[in-house]
Amino acid sequence: MTRSPSSLTRRQFAITSAALVAAPALRAQGARTVRMVVPVPPGGSTDILGRAIAARLASQMGINVIVENRGGAGGSLGAGEVAKAAPDGNTLMMGHIGTLAVNPSIYPNLSYDPLRSFVPVAWVANVPNVLVVSTNFPAQDFKSFIELARSRPGSLTHSSGGNGSAAHISFEYLKQQAKVFMLHIPYRGTAPSVTDVIGGQVDATFTGSPAVLPHIRNGRLRALAVSSAKRIESLPDVPTVAESGYPGFEADQWYGVVAPAGTPAELIAQYNAEINKALTSPEVARSLAAEGALPMPGTPQTFRDLIAREIPRWAQVVKAGNVKAS
Repeated sequence: MTRSPSSLTRRQFAITSAALVAAPALRAQGARTVRMVVPVPPGGSTDILGRAIAARLASQMGINVIVENRGGAGGSLGAGEVAKAAPDGNTLMMGHIGTLAVNPSIYPNLSYDPLRSFVPVAWVANVPNVLVVSTNFPAQDFKSFIELARSRPGSLTHSSGGNGSAAHISFEYLKQQAKVFMLHIPYRGTAPSVTDVIGGQVDATFTGSPAVLPHIRNGRLRALAVSSAKRIESLPDVPTVAESGYPGFEADQWYGVVAPAGTPAELIAQYNAEINKALTSPEVARSLAAEGALPMPGTPQTFRDLIAREIPRWAQVVKAGNVKAS
């Protein structure tokens, strides 16, 4: 739906007004130390974006923001910890598509509910996945990669940061759409899953652009396709999957900040305003673009609507791929 400039202005005014009301409450608490929980190991897109937002919040709000990596079980361990934290505004989490949309279909005994255990704060960014192989891999482009996979069913491998991770689910979606079979090799974290593609121990991965762009730029990985609807600025010569024979294909990862359910609305409003401020600053916009990430400033409700849409969408992919947590 196209929004009119006047509706956007009213919305931005409402957010800003709420933040101004909240400011005295935050100042009254004196010097604050806020935890930004990143529910995955260091090195992946969630960690990169979590640390970037934490640094901006610290500088803009004059608070201390400590980043804590709480990896395990596809992000569900860290998310479960945040769900139980005091709703006082001192705990935030950089959530992502895995923890907030995929995990309900992967873990039958999940300790949290993405829509009930948290209150959305801000949609931070969309991050296109990039299909990469080592520079020694025989396929030079996406079409030849798919042809090779079809000619050798089950012999090619793909890695991810763990069973049920965003990279795992994205590749499952690609396999279902392209009708190919490849063996999934799960790792404990994105960084080692990428490292073994570089070394040739695994054939491919389809993961968030921040984790692979440095290796593409230094010639250690070859990019074959991106998951977004349009080509990304940081890889203008790499085609989308959609334009490579699969119209409508889109499987970006997305990231956003949430807080424990019950966190006061005035605090949520101020955090939302500060994160939007960070995302619309030229400095952060350039930084995100360089990493292939697309800033997504908006309201908490917009982020909640995204989560609600994505849960049933990825549940279908999980079921069709018979994806298990372990």
